Amino acid sequence: MLDIVRNNKRVTQVFLALITLPFAFWGVESYVRNVDMDPELASVGRSKITRQEMQATLREQQERMRTQLGDKVDPATLDTPQIRRAVLDSLVTQHLLAEQARQSKVVVSNEQLVQFIASVPSLQENGKFSRERYEAVVAAQNMSKEMFEARLRQDMAMQQLMLPVTEAGIAGREASARWLAAQMEQRDISEATLLPEKYLGQAKLAADAVQKYYEANRKQFELPEQVRAEFVVLSRDELAAAVAINDEEARKYYTSHTDRYKTGETRRASHILIRVDSGASEAVVAAARAKADQLLVQVRKSPADFARIAKDNSQDPGSAEKGGDLDWFGRGAMVKAFEDVAFSLKDGQISEVVRSDFGFHVIRVTGVRPEHVKPFDEVKAEILAELKREAGMKKYADAAEAFGNTVYEQADSLKPAAEKWKLDLRQSPWLAKGGKLAPPFDNQKLLGALFSDDGLKNKRNSEAVEVAPGTLVSARVLEHKPAALQPLEGVRGEIEKRLLREQAAALAIKDGEEKLARLRQGQALDLKWSPVRKVSRSEASGLPPESVRAVFAVDAKNLPAHAGVAYPGTGYALYRISAAAAAENEPRTRALAQQYARIVAEEEFAAWLASLKESHPVKINKAALETRDR
Repeated sequence: MLDIVRNNKRVTQVFLALITLPFAFWGVESYVRNVDMDPELASVGRSKITRQEMQATLREQQERMRTQLGDKVDPATLDTPQIRRAVLDSLVTQHLLAEQARQSKVVVSNEQLVQFIASVPSLQENGKFSRERYEAVVAAQNMSKEMFEARLRQDMAMQQLMLPVTEAGIAGREASARWLAAQMEQRDISEATLLPEKYLGQAKLAADAVQKYYEANRKQFELPEQVRAEFVVLSRDELAAAVAINDEEARKYYTSHTDRYKTGETRRASHILIRVDSGASEAVVAAARAKADQLLVQVRKSPADFARIAKDNSQDPGSAEKGGDLDWFGRGAMVKAFEDVAFSLKDGQISEVVRSDFGFHVIRVTGVRPEHVKPFDEVKAEILAELKREAGMKKYADAAEAFGNTVYEQADSLKPAAEKWKLDLRQSPWLAKGGKLAPPFDNQKLLGALFSDDGLKNKRNSEAVEVAPGTLVSARVLEHKPAALQPLEGVRGEIEKRLLREQAAALAIKDGEEKLARLRQGQALDLKWSPVRKVSRSEASGLPPESVRAVFAVDAKNLPAHAGVAYPGTGYALYRISAAAAAENEPRTRALAQQYARIVAEEEFAAWLASLKESHPVKINKAALETRDR
């Protein structure tokens, strides 16, 4: 619901999306007045950003990332210096805007707030504000009403503050035209690549080259510390798989949970919509009603033509092209006024004109599916799986604590835990410290326990580590190999191959530069050119950015022409530019024009933020930022 205020202005919403975090910061210090002892991470003018505020916001961001990336993501990756700094930068911007709003006396009155909330269509029922819907929206945000309204008030105030800045960033007509022309220009190019492989025969190494490289890069040839481990896995899913559920238990569950397998009545309907905005004048409403009445007369006179009439007249873009068809729907899927009428009609019956939040509808029911209960045989497999899952969860919950105690109390062996819960005692391959490992050893906590002093010296069981939801693992070291430098003779061949390729790549680049010079002098060379293709600055699929820059750096007045790009380690690319012309693509031009306008607006916004930092100086406590909570 908070997105509604952000979407009122197309440009302003971009900046609100960038700086608004899932936490309420209006009058930010009011939430943290009683944390004077909390270390200060930054100050913005007179306000302070505390560790408590930072951690609360960071947790919100981490929760959002977990939702997007899944439960298996390593928590350590969600608390990197980059993420912490990004969160702090967002908080700095929030505080800057709050400080400027106070200084500029930008205030959203209670009347403005109430008026806005009351005008949101999703919070209305039968055209009037619904307190029940409002309370449901607030509850869904996990906020109190006070915090929700503070956040909404903040967004409205920020929009008032930013709107003059973002809308002042108007792209100059001439500058915009030049930028668009550059982006839309297309060039016909062919490519010839000089790869290192063709020059390997010319590459020669000095007698001591391998030795020198080995001595200068000893770290590259160190084998990391490694362990081999045995481990046991207590898995909720495996416990569930071992559970036996018979048909009688399944049928008993079915009988006591019949409502779960009941499908409510559904309807299929088509409609014709004449749109009317909620704030439309009486004259507009009357005209729309008259149009709907006229269409009702037509479809009742000729019901077989309903689809054609809907396609020609309906103002619902989602269904008009389909003759007004809305497909099957159940109760709760449509606005109440529409639903009440649709579920009161018989199959094939056409309604009177119906008024909803969207306008006036003429509805025709085209199908009725009565309520029914799925038979047992149809849901038997689902019930068996559900009962096994529930039993597995119970067994896992009962066993988890005892499993952890067993591997801790009998720390010299995993056999007691394996025998007690009938688990396989498994063995890992060699695990390299710091390497990319397969589950469950991709878990940093489990791997850290194996490479700890206790794990290496005493070969004790690790604690039971939850490596994934419903999965506990304990492991112990069987063998250990310390880090060691590979002998020169063992890596000589690898080093020789690497040095020869580097030299071959350098020869390819040298030859490419010479060939480019000759091509520019007009000499004809025997090169294998690729077929001609068109590229532009904004659409150059498969062409590296360096090559795009080189191709478009060529003066289009002197074609055909040539360009070249060196790629250290991989060779040289030559380009023949044979033609240049403006592309004709109206949708693409419009999209690029909008992109340029956004770029200008972003530059204006960035400059404005920079000026705010002069008025409200920002100081970052880097030492406090780098110190993590214990």
